[in-house]
Amino acid sequence: MKKQLLIVGALTCSFVSTNLFAQKTVKQKDNVETLKEVVVTATKFNLKKENTGKVIHKITQKQLQQNAGKSVIEILNTIAGIDVRGVNANPSEPRSINVRGGRSRQVLVLIDGVPVTDQSAINQEFDLRLLAINQIESIEILKGASSTLYGSGAATAVINIILKKAAKDKISGSFETSVGTNNTANTSESSLSDRNQNVTVNGSLGDFNFLGSFSLTGVDVMSSAKSTTNAVFENDAFYSKNGLLKLGYKVNKKLSIESFLNYDEFDYDFDAGAFSDSDVNQGNQQQFRVGIRPNYTYNNGQFYVLASANVVKRNLDQYNSFANTLDNYEFVGRSVNVDLVNKYEFSATNIQLITGLNYQIHSNNTVTPFGMIEKGIANFNTVDPYASIVYISDYGLSVNVGGRLNMHNVYGNQFVYDGNLAYSVLKNESASVKLFTSYSTAFIAPSLYQLYDGFAGNVDLKPETNETFEAGFDVNYKDWLQFDAVYFNRKETDAIIYDNTTFKYGNGTSDANGFEVNTRIIPTHFLSINASYTYVDRDQFEDFNDYIPENKFVAGLDITPFENVFFNFTYRNVGERTVFDRYGSFTTAGEDVILESYQVLDFMTNYKLLGDTVTVFAAVTNILNEDYDDIFGYATRGRNYKVGLRLQF
Repeated sequence: MKKQLLIVGALTCSFVSTNLFAQKTVKQKDNVETLKEVVVTATKFNLKKENTGKVIHKITQKQLQQNAGKSVIEILNTIAGIDVRGVNANPSEPRSINVRGGRSRQVLVLIDGVPVTDQSAINQEFDLRLLAINQIESIEILKGASSTLYGSGAATAVINIILKKAAKDKISGSFETSVGTNNTANTSESSLSDRNQNVTVNGSLGDFNFLGSFSLTGVDVMSSAKSTTNAVFENDAFYSKNGLLKLGYKVNKKLSIESFLNYDEFDYDFDAGAFSDSDVNQGNQQQFRVGIRPNYTYNNGQFYVLASANVVKRNLDQYNSFANTLDNYEFVGRSVNVDLVNKYEFSATNIQLITGLNYQIHSNNTVTPFGMIEKGIANFNTVDPYASIVYISDYGLSVNVGGRLNMHNVYGNQFVYDGNLAYSVLKNESASVKLFTSYSTAFIAPSLYQLYDGFAGNVDLKPETNETFEAGFDVNYKDWLQFDAVYFNRKETDAIIYDNTTFKYGNGTSDANGFEVNTRIIPTHFLSINASYTYVDRDQFEDFNDYIPENKFVAGLDITPFENVFFNFTYRNVGERTVFDRYGSFTTAGEDVILESYQVLDFMTNYKLLGDTVTVFAAVTNILNEDYDDIFGYATRGRNYKVGLRLQF
């Protein structure tokens, strides 16, 4: 508690001691006027943020560079409404994203607008450890149900990872390298066991453009499981490589073609479970993505086709203590996605009509010592027509309504719809006030594992449906204040859960509501204060998958004393969470284990030389060396250091 008061006091003193009404610069305007940001996730086409009634947060390239050395998961974890389970664990442990009290199955991840899933996984969730931060241009988070545009899984949020594109220069590139430590709060290894490298080359040659990027990461020294005795657990390593190739060609002024090829792979060691070590468990995961996007622009409209194929392969060697054998598990998930999208603008009426037809086919092939799921049986396909109308008035009102019919060859048809309103009550040179609200529905198709697994599968599962209501406001004043707040209420019907009485997947119900608050204050041209608070009230948790905090507070202090120097302090306070102890392994069977609240303070800095040619960056995470539980029974990272260098050429 004393630590918490000290941090909050320090932030408050920094704020009070600064002249709140000091002269501002153009840079401050760029930082504060977020409503003028252009986003694509709200409609699949460029749209000003002020013209949507949905909650959208955009992480820009500048912000990604300022957070050099952090992973995608760590950056997402600072956004209001998002809490990443396992964010501070050893990299060899999987992460899951909870948005507004929801589960990872309710979050849809896109890469350049293409839905990515792992059809071999229980919940089809995409593993964000497969992504290299150096290959990302920006990230857009669209909150609330969004199945009208994006189909299954878009129940609590859509996270659109937008990869870098070729530069307009003939040839350009970058090289980045960093080294750091990977210790718990109770260890102090001095070895630089966290190593990262990335090289990117891109450019344009006439009408042809290209981008190639390759990243390597290696992390060692730390054990995944936590030891409660004097026994020293074996270190669990994580090694990844990420390759990206993008090619584009401008046929003429109206037609262009883009293509991409992704290969991501990581190897890792993992332990036997909570507080339980293993020196033989190993895993490998691979992802291969390929796709093409022809784009045609015509009078008052735009049409594109986005076609892609995705294969995820996972292999595990896991020790079986009952049979005293090292068992092998093989998982292969395949997906094909084709999206035909058209936008037509009725310029005389300020109306945009967006129509689309989406086709997907998925399959799962699993081989384990306990049974198998055959590709010939475990597959499904969907055909989804959808439409959305966007109206942008001349007097500050924006309206967006739409619907989608999902035609699934296993469980039948599902219709979803949404509508959102945004109204600028006030908008002038010094201030703006925007009111917004939305009501949207979403669905989550049962995964192939949940349908066809020989032990826990249930072919009679119904698709999960979600209804989300949001209402809030966004205020900007002059060049120094931005404040927004939103209330949300979500009802889950036929939620797909594991029933610990039948040992099969079934359907249940659950509700969640709460609110998010964000503020940004720029009292001087060199100082920016950011803070967000999220409150979640969920009436029912799911067995084996709790970890959702009721309260979460994040604050950041950005300091730019000179044009080429940047400092940042980020503070996170995560409230209590619960873990259901089904078998009484740690407490009384059927009771909850309470994980205490924790706080983490991070610091980072970067210094630019020769313009943007050379950037030196450094970071200290968990400065207070807090020892806490992120995942019950697993170790968390203590105070660690990282230094790095980025070259632009």
